[in-house]
Amino acid sequence: MKKITFIVFLLLVGGVAGGVAWWRLKMPQDQQRRLTLYGNVDIRSAQLAFDGEAIVATMQAEEGTPVKAGEILATLDSTGLQAELDEGKAQVLAQDAVVRRLEAGTRKQEIEQARAHFASVQARLANAEQDLKRITETAASGASSQQRLDEAHTQVSIEKAQLAEAEQVLSLANDGPRQEDIEEARARLQANRAHVRLLENRLANTSLRAPFAGVIRSRLMEPGDYATRGRAAYTLAMSDPKWVRGYVSEPDLGRVRPGARAWVTSDSFKNKTFDGWVGFISPVAEFTPKTVETTDLRTQLVYEVRIYVKDPEDRLRLGMPTTVVVDEASSPSTLPVPTTQSDSAGTGLEGKRP
Repeated sequence: MKKITFIVFLLLVGGVAGGVAWWRLKMPQDQQRRLTLYGNVDIRSAQLAFDGEAIVATMQAEEGTPVKAGEILATLDSTGLQAELDEGKAQVLAQDAVVRRLEAGTRKQEIEQARAHFASVQARLANAEQDLKRITETAASGASSQQRLDEAHTQVSIEKAQLAEAEQVLSLANDGPRQEDIEEARARLQANRAHVRLLENRLANTSLRAPFAGVIRSRLMEPGDYATRGRAAYTLAMSDPKWVRGYVSEPDLGRVRPGARAWVTSDSFKNKTFDGWVGFISPVAEFTPKTVETTDLRTQLVYEVRIYVKDPEDRLRLGMPTTVVVDEASSPSTLPVPTTQSDSAGTGLEGKRP
């Protein structure tokens, strides 16, 4: 009986020892492949302002309204600018007609008119010369006065001058406009068109559009306010990407790498887990911010880590405290990388830290 009891005892001890050994070999390995971090949700935001100065006509979005990229959020009064644009377009049409007229050259009818005028002056000159010849002959016999002779000489000189003028007019009609005049007219037309494009751009800027999809955080103007450059009308929070700003201690830094899979949970959604991945690890150490809760000493140096989160239902809010579990064994090559990941180097508009 004692022998049987001893054998049972040995079996029990062996089972317990085996279970402990299995737990040490298996369970710690799984746990070591998971790293728990604590942080807060961070979201990029932008201060949207008009590129112009005028009276605010409409404010079409309220706080908390989701908007799409390119959606019109507000408009300025554009009555005067529209009239100025209409005037500019009319000037373009007028100058375009001038250019086309110069490029077409002198019309055939104008050339024929100049030629007829030249022939008419030639005929008058010939007639004046005949009168001068007759008066000269009669003046020698005393039949014509010296005054009539002088008047005949003067008329011949006048007709010769008019003939020279008519000849130049005919030559200009045949040659057409000068190339310099055409180039000047073309340059004026280009300047008018550039002015119209400028006015069209200014008119387009009277509409404030959302630069990206997001949610209106603040409405800072109302219709009737006077908008100026740099004065924000809305604060727009970006819907995607979102990330959790967490911190990892130096001993655990080697367990985190960009692209590692992660899961994000929040006390606000106890039964909801958000998929994510490590998108950025700061190369510079810092002291743990006071708002971050970790199990280590707050004076310990840590590194900032951004865990990008998939939140298609837009549940996560700026500053929301979260818990992040990072799977250090996941393969980075199988995980998505956000197109805006380069912004982590310090470019782009970032949300305020909670």
